Amino acid sequence: MHSTGSRKLWRTILAVTVVVAAIGARNAPADDDQHAAHPFTIGVIGDMPYTDQQQAAFQSFIDAMSADMSFRLVLHLGDIKSGSTACTDAYITGIRNTLNTYAGALVYTPGDNEWTDCHRSSTGDPKKPTERLAFLRAEFFADPGKTLGQQPRQVLTQHSAPVFTDYVENQAWVQSKTVLAVLNVPGSNNDLDPWTNNVGTVVEQQREFGTRLAADLDWLNTIFDLAHESNARAIVLGMQADMWDPAAGPAELVGYDPIVQKLASLVLEFGKPVLLLEGDSHNFKVDNPLANGDPSHGVTTPVPNLRRIVVQGGSGHFPLEYLRVTIDPRLKAAPFSFERCVPPNPCTPAP
Repeated sequence: MHSTGSRKLWRTILAVTVVVAAIGARNAPADDDQHAAHPFTIGVIGDMPYTDQQQAAFQSFIDAMSADMSFRLVLHLGDIKSGSTACTDAYITGIRNTLNTYAGALVYTPGDNEWTDCHRSSTGDPKKPTERLAFLRAEFFADPGKTLGQQPRQVLTQHSAPVFTDYVENQAWVQSKTVLAVLNVPGSNNDLDPWTNNVGTVVEQQREFGTRLAADLDWLNTIFDLAHESNARAIVLGMQADMWDPAAGPAELVGYDPIVQKLASLVLEFGKPVLLLEGDSHNFKVDNPLANGDPSHGVTTPVPNLRRIVVQGGSGHFPLEYLRVTIDPRLKAAPFSFERCVPPNPCTPAP
């Protein structure tokens, strides 16, 4: 456990949350008990819609996920637009409204294209990234602790922490002996790519990065504290950034060093399976980037119990694809399995 004052408060909040959920579950059928070890499935998407073609098909794609009765929760890993298109209020609100039509609960975590990259001249109307992040929070997280979707669910959010109340987008919940969570870690070197077009100062950018990094590290501690408090058998963590983007050089990934180091330490200490879901680099991939450690990010010890998936997205892939992720906490060594789904075709098992 992590014994700061913030951690002590969170342990109290998390313990109460677990007790209340367990009391409610005693009156529910066994399959509805969120603390029983039974398999469940979620849908995962990211980096969409980018192109006009994808935008035109997006509502039908959301409807297809609604029709897939194997899950009732979807994660969108961020990047709801191309990095070179305008960062307008109307577009963001329109995509939020479309996501909100999903028949179950939908959890969104911000991507770089809709806030950190809005300083770019290619967007046509450069905007300050911090202003864009504030708008995303107002549109997607107006009711902190409540997801999007037609059947929203209550989740823990960092908004309830005593220090990082702005970080409503950092969320976590427990289901079937599994902790699921999302973390605001965007591409573009975790918002260390320099802001341009005089939309803000270097000091403002460094303040944004430093404060959010502190919040993210604190939230990672909270996620793993929650796993210990709830006796979780697995953790599923979603973020936007591919912290090992093969198209990026080492200097373009240094913004992720503290996150990777903290994650490696916590996953190794947890000792049970952890699944990391990422978007950003657009091509489907399943691996363990810490299997042999990762000296480029300052990790020298192998972390064997991490598995990672990069979901497919971006402008180069159409028709749109979602990923079915099934978590079976009864399978203690390998609880995760995957299927790739391109509506209206049948889903196909992934490695």
